[in-house]
Amino acid sequence: MNQSLWNTVDDYFSEVLHLNDPALEHARDRAREAGLPPHEVAPNQGRLLQIFAQMVGARRILEIGTLGGYSTIWLARALPPSGRLVSLERNAAYADVARTNLAAAGLAACTDIIVGDARDILQQWAASDAEPFDMIFLDADKADNPQYLELALRLARDGTIIVGDNIIRGGRIADREATDQPDVLGACRFLKTLGHDLRLTSTAIQTVGIKGWDGFSLARVSR
Repeated sequence: MNQSLWNTVDDYFSEVLHLNDPALEHARDRAREAGLPPHEVAPNQGRLLQIFAQMVGARRILEIGTLGGYSTIWLARALPPSGRLVSLERNAAYADVARTNLAAAGLAACTDIIVGDARDILQQWAASDAEPFDMIFLDADKADNPQYLELALRLARDGTIIVGDNIIRGGRIADREATDQPDVLGACRFLKTLGHDLRLTSTAIQTVGIKGWDGFSLARVSR
């Protein structure tokens, strides 16, 4: 593996495709200053999320795992004027940073950051027949991904797109000796559900870049 070369290529993409702007750079810098872990998506991955949302014409987007709001900004920028993004974050301090970043990006009016355990919140919404989401981005703790997926499906409609981030786990996803590790076990169960659930048309992609060796899953819901 050549991490230096991967970084150089990602930097090249960011430059020639104009993937950075002051609001995004501020969000990333503010997260670092606040001591948040550097787990946000890369700029080219953020643009990919934005394009996915635009392709499905998403009016309602659900994000599980806000961190500092970097990916939230990318997704919220894809919304039409009447659209709404809801992001769930367990850590109240992270949520405060994200709200500040979204306000600085001019996106506070179309976004809601809700603090709490996503499993509990999603369960409540599913039980109340809440309005479905057009796109769902799973980017929280991987050990709980199977539960997030189960509940997310109850909040999806025909045609909803579900994106799961960080599913390669540095290659450990295919290591049979690593399946007792909670994050790998969660990712494995998540992918197996994607493969077996007849409501889902799914794939998974490996990526390399400034985030190392990783990847994401993409699924479309059919009712």
